Amino acid sequence: MTKKASNTFDPDGPAKADTLFGLPYTTDNAKVVALPVPWDVTVSYQSGAAKGPEAILQASAQVDLFDEKVPNAWKIGIAMDEMPAKLIKKTKTLRPKAEAYIDLFTDGKANDKKAQAVLKEINKECEDLMKWVKERSLTFLKKKKIVALIGGDHSTPLGLMQAVSEQYGSFGILHIDAHCDLRDAYEGFTYSHASIMFNALKIKNLERLVQVGIRDFSEGENSIIENSKGRVKLFSDKTMKEKMFHGASWHEISQSIISTLPKQVYISFDIDGLDPKLCPNTGTPVPGGLQFWEAIHLIEMVVESGRQIVAFDINEVAPGKDEWDANVGARLLYKMANLAAISGTTKS
Repeated sequence: MTKKASNTFDPDGPAKADTLFGLPYTTDNAKVVALPVPWDVTVSYQSGAAKGPEAILQASAQVDLFDEKVPNAWKIGIAMDEMPAKLIKKTKTLRPKAEAYIDLFTDGKANDKKAQAVLKEINKECEDLMKWVKERSLTFLKKKKIVALIGGDHSTPLGLMQAVSEQYGSFGILHIDAHCDLRDAYEGFTYSHASIMFNALKIKNLERLVQVGIRDFSEGENSIIENSKGRVKLFSDKTMKEKMFHGASWHEISQSIISTLPKQVYISFDIDGLDPKLCPNTGTPVPGGLQFWEAIHLIEMVVESGRQIVAFDINEVAPGKDEWDANVGARLLYKMANLAAISGTTKS
């Protein structure tokens, strides 16, 4: 941040949505860089997540910058990378093709020549997206910046996870979600939003996957967890709620979650990990889930434990007509960015 900007910026003044949170930063001088990935090609229920990055940018102008946990948080520096127009165009073109393929798949016609051609095209485009995300992420990670990927559907951060592996070595994923996302090529899509953690487990440097708030998963996914030899830890919503019903505090449960994480942590946050009242327009909402401040408390405890948040993502924010989901997503982004920026500085 330039000295001039520091002297003239008023953190209590009205903000414009031309920069993230109205902050006077660019990706060159910001510590946290938000990477927008407007993509929802493989969603299996409701679409709209591709509009999430732009909606969060617009909603961010309404977020007050004072943070009770992080003094002078606005001085950390948060900026959003350019909105990739090519991805917006591609997702608009590919999504109707994916919907047509899903209809054929559902009707038992997935092996039709036409269906296979569409599937091949979409899988290739999704692979290209993954490579682009990895390359773009490494550009910022190599400059010692924290990358916060803003999707889009939950397939989008795989390239960032690979980039983190390359840049930082061994790490763990704290995965907040309603779903396990451990399906192998769901509906035939290699890089489906429902397969992100199945694909993440292929990253050799991923030491452990810790899943929190899960409340909708399959027999096959449960088998993967049980056969992972402890590499995947599940804290289902039902199990956590039962502990709370018997007197356990959320703080105690959070401690047990954090104890399973390694020193370097990547946070993958699907917005449907929250109670659906906080994200009613997301693609696959499920009853139950975390409250906003429960999620923030968990992340605060990650920081207080001395662990370092090396990168994170927020996905599946579909704004809807009232923009409520984007309002929640923007506040989640600000809190996570501030906490990630100060992580690794506290002695455990």
